[in-house]
Amino acid sequence: MALKKSEIAHFKKRLEEMRKQITHSLKGSTEDVKTADEKSGYSQHQADQGTDDFDRTISIEVSSREYDILKHIERALEKIEEGTYGICDISGHEIPFARLDAVPYAVMTVKAQEQLEKGLI
Repeated sequence: MALKKSEIAHFKKRLEEMRKQITHSLKGSTEDVKTADEKSGYSQHQADQGTDDFDRTISIEVSSREYDILKHIERALEKIEEGTYGICDISGHEIPFARLDAVPYAVMTVKAQEQLEKGLI
């Protein structure tokens, strides 16, 4: 069953809010990494430097994951504009409402996502 206009509008609002939050978070993470780079060499002890490096690595990994999610959000918003939101990019089947409700930026069905991750498509 195709999504209603009101449902699509609801998902668009959620996606735009998610994009805003992630963009804000990424700006903060970028600033944290830059600040850590500027402080480099100021730690008094090797263990402190190790902790600083670990914190920076975690921040970079979180940022990387957030960038991936942001790309998916942008693609989902594109699909709304194209009129194809809720349709799998791979199979062309409808993405179940429950999946979109849980992951509004999903652009594939679970089955297609699994096949892609396994390298089958």
